[in-house]
Amino acid sequence: MNTRYVTYAVALLAVLILVSNVFFIVPQTSQAIVVQFGRIVRVISGPGLYARVPFIQSVSYFDRRILGFDAQPAEFITHDPAAGIDERVVIDAFVRYRITDPVKFYQAFKTEGNADSRMGSIVLSAMRRVLGGRSLSDLLSAGREPIMERIKGEVNDVAKGEKSTAQNSPAFGIEVVDVRIMRADLPADISQSTYERMRKNFTKEAQLFRAEGDEQATETRASADREKIEILSEARKQSETIRGEGDGEAAQIYAAAFGKDPDFYRFYRSMQAYRRTLSKDDTTMVLTPDSGFLKEMNQ
Repeated sequence: MNTRYVTYAVALLAVLILVSNVFFIVPQTSQAIVVQFGRIVRVISGPGLYARVPFIQSVSYFDRRILGFDAQPAEFITHDPAAGIDERVVIDAFVRYRITDPVKFYQAFKTEGNADSRMGSIVLSAMRRVLGGRSLSDLLSAGREPIMERIKGEVNDVAKGEKSTAQNSPAFGIEVVDVRIMRADLPADISQSTYERMRKNFTKEAQLFRAEGDEQATETRASADREKIEILSEARKQSETIRGEGDGEAAQIYAAAFGKDPDFYRFYRSMQAYRRTLSKDDTTMVLTPDSGFLKEMNQ
């Protein structure tokens, strides 16, 4: 009985192994090729369940989606036409591509890891050709976009077999979707000296701006002070004129009013004299009872 169960188990295991080697699944996001003795015998582009010859044919899967990798940071030489000097720049870039022909891709790279390594070298070569006549300011401004488009175009030409140093270069079966620069910095050995030079230039420019600002501020302040003096002088002149006219008119009114009643005028002048003399608390006066100053009080 136990021997029969063992036989059944072994048979079932053999069937499972056979089925797993015969049938395989291609996911929705993948495409596959069937290889027999190193030769491609079948290309599968759609998802589903498929069969193969067990132990003879192997299956390689390739992603249908957009793939990407980061190129190794590398040092490039850029040219600044304004200063007439060459600059060393360290650039990081990333690449996005899709597999358009799995047969050509397999023949060129075998695996996606090999493709990333090979394409990284191609991208760096294209960047060296394109960036040779560009300046660092082009990479840090709106001029970066056409530079990236040109690099992508050159990489696509190589991937399609249209441009290569070797003759009859095969196509890679891929399409480069995008090439982008993530970082563009000066090398560490010259970044500090460049920073010091820029700091001195900006400090000199700031001092020039500050001197010009101080000069303009002094001129503005002097003009404002002069205008202030002129305005105050004119206002004082007008106030004195108005005050003089008012005093003259008041004197005429007082003279006309007091001429009608001399006794009231005399009484009013006495009241004004009392107010001016006795308005302070520390005032001390020594007068005789018959003093003319106290005439109104006595009455």
